[in-house]
Amino acid sequence: MQAEFHPFINTMQKMALYETKNRFFLVGSNNTQSKFRVLRIDRTELKRLSIHDDHIEYSHQEVRDLLSAVDVDGKQNRKSSQAFNRMVSAFGIVGFVHFLEGYYIILITKRRKIALIGHHTIYKIEDTSLVYIPNFGQKSLHKDESKYVRLFQSIDFSSNFYFSYSYDLTNTLQYNSCRPTEIRASTNDLYPEDFCWGVRSQPNFKFVWNEYLLKDALNVLHSDWQIFMTHGFVGQSNVSVFGKPYFLTLIARRSNKYSGTRFLKRGSNYKGDVANEVETEQIVHEAGVCWLNKARFTSFVQLRGSVPSQWSQPPVKIAKPPITIEICEPFAESAGAHYNQLLQRYGSPIIVINLVKKKEKKKHEAVLTDELVAGIRYLNVFLPSAYHINYVAFDMARMNKSKRRNVINHLNDVAVSCVKRTGIFQSKGPCASALLKETSSIQDFEKSFTQVIPAIRKAKLVSSETIEASEVPFRLQTGIVRVNCVDCLDRTNTAQFVVGKCALAFQFVALGVLTEPYLDFDSDCVRMLEELYEDHGDTLALQYGGSQMVHRIQTYRKTAPWTSQGNDIMQTLSRYYANTFSDSDKQNAINLFLGIFVPSPSKQPIWETITDYYLHHDKGERKDWESYTKWWDTEAFKYLPISFFEAGKICSEIIPVTKHDQRIDPYYEYYRPFELTVMTDTYVFTMAHSVRDFMPNFTTDFSPFSVRIRPGKRRDTLNSSKKVIHVKNPSLSGRSSASNILMNPSTDTSESSDESISDNENNGLSDLSFAESQVTYLTLLTSPQEVYTTHFHQTKQRDYGMYKKYTDMAKCCKPQKTTPKNLMDGLPKCPKVFPKGILSRDSAFHVLTPTVARESQDTYKKHIHVGLYGPSTPNSKSMAVYKDYVKKSKSSSVLYNKNNREVFKLLGGYS
Repeated sequence: MQAEFHPFINTMQKMALYETKNRFFLVGSNNTQSKFRVLRIDRTELKRLSIHDDHIEYSHQEVRDLLSAVDVDGKQNRKSSQAFNRMVSAFGIVGFVHFLEGYYIILITKRRKIALIGHHTIYKIEDTSLVYIPNFGQKSLHKDESKYVRLFQSIDFSSNFYFSYSYDLTNTLQYNSCRPTEIRASTNDLYPEDFCWGVRSQPNFKFVWNEYLLKDALNVLHSDWQIFMTHGFVGQSNVSVFGKPYFLTLIARRSNKYSGTRFLKRGSNYKGDVANEVETEQIVHEAGVCWLNKARFTSFVQLRGSVPSQWSQPPVKIAKPPITIEICEPFAESAGAHYNQLLQRYGSPIIVINLVKKKEKKKHEAVLTDELVAGIRYLNVFLPSAYHINYVAFDMARMNKSKRRNVINHLNDVAVSCVKRTGIFQSKGPCASALLKETSSIQDFEKSFTQVIPAIRKAKLVSSETIEASEVPFRLQTGIVRVNCVDCLDRTNTAQFVVGKCALAFQFVALGVLTEPYLDFDSDCVRMLEELYEDHGDTLALQYGGSQMVHRIQTYRKTAPWTSQGNDIMQTLSRYYANTFSDSDKQNAINLFLGIFVPSPSKQPIWETITDYYLHHDKGERKDWESYTKWWDTEAFKYLPISFFEAGKICSEIIPVTKHDQRIDPYYEYYRPFELTVMTDTYVFTMAHSVRDFMPNFTTDFSPFSVRIRPGKRRDTLNSSKKVIHVKNPSLSGRSSASNILMNPSTDTSESSDESISDNENNGLSDLSFAESQVTYLTLLTSPQEVYTTHFHQTKQRDYGMYKKYTDMAKCCKPQKTTPKNLMDGLPKCPKVFPKGILSRDSAFHVLTPTVARESQDTYKKHIHVGLYGPSTPNSKSMAVYKDYVKKSKSSSVLYNKNNREVFKLLGGYS
């Protein structure tokens, strides 16, 4: 039997920075403040970062003695006015940065819960503090130092940066659930019963945005200090299925490779890193069970990114700058490097959905279509047909203009076929409800997974004896759906929503909630998903394009109100202004933050450079391939169709620990029994809820999958009588949803509806009849007689008297200062009651073994014997009774048939 593995929790979650003349002391502790670590930072070094971590855990008293000794020693060498003091409190270290004159330390000073993955909490950074480390009195700094500081601080850390102390946010749920290669063959036979593995996985540095900031300290700091920060979007909602919660989570990870703004970052570099590359993961899990290895978790991953080629668009002051292919690549080197990365990370098949226009009067976007098709056609020549890159062309803009075609329905058909091919990740096998109703979609899923089993056995993810798909305790997503348009913003987000909607149906089937993988667009569940993808698209558009989305999901569904056209115009103007005037400064800040440009006194300042092309396109990167036909990695190709990253998963730390060790106990971390918690103030009570925020008030159908004729509640349109905080911009507000959070100080739990009494979409006759009818509880609610078929009758006088007597007895049992005499006179005297036997001493903690009668034991043994060896031979007495019964039955049957023949003869039934 294989032992379980659990991720380590970073224990340093509360920090305080203390200052002396020559050193900084950063004291970190766990939440209970029972374990401490101390980090010493030298302030006398100007050009070098000097950090000392002794890797020792201190108790509360030991760390107090240490700080007291430092304080006493400091007071003897300096004036009392410069005493040892506490500068700032923090929740984590973002990293260290150096410009021209010494290092700065960046600390997280404010955080907020934004999502839950099982017991693991994901935090959003709300505020940070930049502290200068060297202490040289009045020494003058370089003239450009302050400019670099302002440029660095223009990166708003409160705008969509996320981290977790226990969950690896840089990798997908499927990767985090795979067993590391070091423990796949290990068993727990040589260890005690409560043994398990504590692991710390290797982060995917492609999505770690503070990699450069931790570069100088990563090898010095203990792993408890290290926090890996991602950039993108995180949102979560609660889908309540008749009271059972299912958490729907959307995580977007923006790549730090070839990152930048819209017109300044197009196409890809020579390494295959594309502009605006974002990995979007959609997770659904049952929230009632939170352990990752026990609960049912499902996930689906898709990708967006620019067309992988050497093309650009100059940021000129016109509406549509021309698209230029800068370097012609007949062997598709950039595209090959990009698709090789996808094969390593996700496996096969790679499905490319191209939303760029195919036909235009004057070629503009079609240039990219030709470049994309030519690259895929060339690369597929050298791949086996089973692993070909699948290309799907879908001219979304052209189809949207057609009045006869529904672009969303056509896109839904494409999405269903894509999800069937890649599959979804399931931490457990399919539920019985999904297997009982064998629809064609479920059969396609199981058939596709059967073809993956040889690769899973090769990677040792299961035992070599596993042959059938039913024996594998999980399901994997193999391959990726890659969506792109020109900007990878508006059209791409709508397409990803439709793909996510199809995947969501399969996820609920895997969880046993649905029996068929189909969800209607007008259901509460899909509307919640639409809200998440709207926020997701707005946030990514602000990061890359400088404004929110112009064409939203409702635009392509053709359900947007006519007033939205004004908002579209404003977003277009905002995007044009940002791209023309502010993108250059934003790009410089990103290059400085990611370490792409490292300041130096001998270098030209970054704000004086004309272009950053050579920072992202190093001449040394472009070199001739060893073979123009073998463009993929050999190791990655060996494990296809599963991911090479998952097949060869490695961890930075693996230690055998007990199951109750607090370092791996997310239950203790989540419920925090060491402090008082008000349940209504917890994050779970404040997240978006399908019943409270989306289901209409007046309905008798509580299923989130039912079709709603008219829309339900929305948080941003609740009654103005309640105090509502409008949160339209998720990137600026930090909310997980652009919907508004209701803040009602009163104790009234009722909510007002935004729906009018009459439905304007119906005809006039239905409006008139609805307005004339009076709405009461009798018309809205069914009576108990109809539901339970129960009729109420007048209470008999005898029953009423008995009820009154018992109520009088209850009054006597209550503690009272004086008991009325007349109340006791009418009651009969209560007889004395004595126990007839000895009461057992059983409790909730200990139960004595009961005595079982011998006859019951014999009956149980006979029952077990029958189950193991079959029924025993009956004795002679039983056989005699059975033969007598059969004999009587035969004689009765003969007599019955004889009587029937006589009756039929009388009726003329026989000749």
